[in-house]
Amino acid sequence: MSSIALFPCSHTPVDEVADSLSKALGLQMYSDEDLIEDTCEKYNLDPVTRTTADTLRHMIYDKTSVFNQFTLEKELAVNMLKSVLAQKLATQEKYLFSGFLSLLIPPNVTHILKVLIADSKSTRIERAVSDGLSQKEAKKSVHTHDVKAYGWSEFLYNTEAYDKKLYDMVIPAKEKETQEIVNEITRQYHTTPVLRTIESQEAVDDMIRATEIERTLLNNGHKLAVDVEGETATLIVQKSVFSFSKLSEELTNLVQAIDSSLKVNVVRGSNYDVSIYRRQKFELPSKVLFVDDEKEFVQTVSQRLISRDVGTYGVYSGEEALDLITDDRPDVMVLDLKMPGLHGVEVLRRTKEIAPEVEVIILTGHGTSDDMEQCMKLGAFAYMNKPVNIEELSDTIRKAYEKLQQRASV
Repeated sequence: MSSIALFPCSHTPVDEVADSLSKALGLQMYSDEDLIEDTCEKYNLDPVTRTTADTLRHMIYDKTSVFNQFTLEKELAVNMLKSVLAQKLATQEKYLFSGFLSLLIPPNVTHILKVLIADSKSTRIERAVSDGLSQKEAKKSVHTHDVKAYGWSEFLYNTEAYDKKLYDMVIPAKEKETQEIVNEITRQYHTTPVLRTIESQEAVDDMIRATEIERTLLNNGHKLAVDVEGETATLIVQKSVFSFSKLSEELTNLVQAIDSSLKVNVVRGSNYDVSIYRRQKFELPSKVLFVDDEKEFVQTVSQRLISRDVGTYGVYSGEEALDLITDDRPDVMVLDLKMPGLHGVEVLRRTKEIAPEVEVIILTGHGTSDDMEQCMKLGAFAYMNKPVNIEELSDTIRKAYEKLQQRASV
């Protein structure tokens, strides 16, 4: 049976349309929250991945963490969501999928009619005002939704959320009554191209297998595009690697451990030569914030730490550091003591107020014994002097990370 997927454009009649379609066509409503609930149930809030319903909401709606390139947390969360959604697509049930989850449905699953009900920003603001918001609140509401929507589509497809290529139908809501929109979607829903075919069902089966392969690769630190068609799995490597044949062999073994009957093709992507491929080692620190006003020093040391599989992101002032940790928590912070603006001691103090779990390593070339004593009293993990030995710094970061892990496991 066929289904419909509606992507939400805020302050349009999308909710009313969804409700009307569900009742008229006998479609079971299935929202983002339903998917989040089912995903939590299937994966039992795995304490290893520290996945919770709030974590999944954060991964869907909020901006991608600056540390995600090292943790792959968003890829792992999205993979779980896709896995559960694929099982829904495989059933004979008729659904009205409504929410950001609609973009998780592959385009070759043709028995799902993918619809965007859109309108101009000015008209959406007018609608929000007519619903009781002030002009300022309306503008903020529209902007906030669009930032979330664009962040989601950028992560999944590297394109804008309202790009018509993502949908089978894009319906301008302006000057249309809800019933007109419902009728337009219903007419398209009853056309032959939306029927469940053998090819469309096979596309769902391919999605299920691709999701399983992707999860295995991610759990082994490999971020790759995975495409399954029938008995062939294609893995697309977008970053250059020192030994492509060795990587290909490793990836092939991982896939065939899941299904030995699959033919595995490992190919170079269009951006293959842009940057260096690196397998993420999750047992090592992957969320280290480096704070120092010397940009060249930050960049040099960060790269040297990354080459040792320590995921590091740099900022150049105490203000930037505090802004970041407000909504994007590092595990470890390496903090310069003497910087223009906020002094390192003040940054340490505020960090411990905002996020006391963050382990802070002080790194300075001009510190005194009084500075050291004050920092340790405020909860610094270690106090190190410049010039720093990279191996010693790397080892200290690992020890700080181990302390955090031990505390989390209690």
